[in-house]
Amino acid sequence: MRDNESKVQRKHELPLEGDSTGVFLKVMISIAVFIFALTLAGVLSINSMLQNWNNSILGSFTVQIIPSTESNHAKAVAETIENQNKTIEFLKKHEAVDVVTPLNDAQLQKLIKPWLGDGVDLAKLPIPRLIDVKLKPDAELNYRKLAEQLAEVSPAASLDNHKLWLNKLIHFADGLKMVAMTILILVLLVNSGAIFYSTQTSLGLHKYIIEILHLMGAKDTYIAQQYARRTGWIGLIGGVIGIVLAIPAIFLLGNLASEIEGGIISEANLSVMAWGIIFSLPLFAGAVAMLTAYYTVKRTLEKMI
Repeated sequence: MRDNESKVQRKHELPLEGDSTGVFLKVMISIAVFIFALTLAGVLSINSMLQNWNNSILGSFTVQIIPSTESNHAKAVAETIENQNKTIEFLKKHEAVDVVTPLNDAQLQKLIKPWLGDGVDLAKLPIPRLIDVKLKPDAELNYRKLAEQLAEVSPAASLDNHKLWLNKLIHFADGLKMVAMTILILVLLVNSGAIFYSTQTSLGLHKYIIEILHLMGAKDTYIAQQYARRTGWIGLIGGVIGIVLAIPAIFLLGNLASEIEGGIISEANLSVMAWGIIFSLPLFAGAVAMLTAYYTVKRTLEKMI
């Protein structure tokens, strides 16, 4: 019974609950977790976007049929359609091709309407024909040879395998990820630094109490554990506050991104696992705070002796 009472009393030997550094740490950790959550959501969204791009773009290519230059509009349309049909027949017979889908007039007009506006009669324009081609799973295709074969079937046919465009997007997304990862590292370092200096300040405030505890036989580990428990709890509370503030901001940014036309940014979605990682940030913040405080106290007390 006395052992249990002594354990309860020992928790209050250092007056850490009334320490002025606690409020500062809560504010710093909540801000850090808020920034960390937003940046992490951005990184996970970019990963999702890249995966969606790979799934939707790789394994497919587009064939464009250049419109005929015939002065008679009806003859030009008929010649363009004839070139399209020849190309479709050739592609359907190719061993690597799975699905061939020509875009109809409504789809083509929808694609170019944002560029030309509403005041243009698209039906009278020489619109190129587009054919979307899906490859069979694990199909290997020599695009250069295919382009030469298409030119023989129809000189008006040109091949676009999306690789150049996709590589540029991937390069851009990788750059965003590097910036985001740099921000995450900086936030973690700043947060750890704040915990380090706050803990040192608290040790200075309670220097004489710690000296008395040493005289009574208390070890550095015992004192460090008290600071670790207290700082870990502050980190957990600050993390929860940061997450509560970050979740509405993430949804707001997601809604703004979904309004962008073209569907490129809207491919960035957060999976259930991604949300699980984001919601675990308060535990991560508490663990970082606890470990930082523990080793800060240990090293500082070792130097004081």
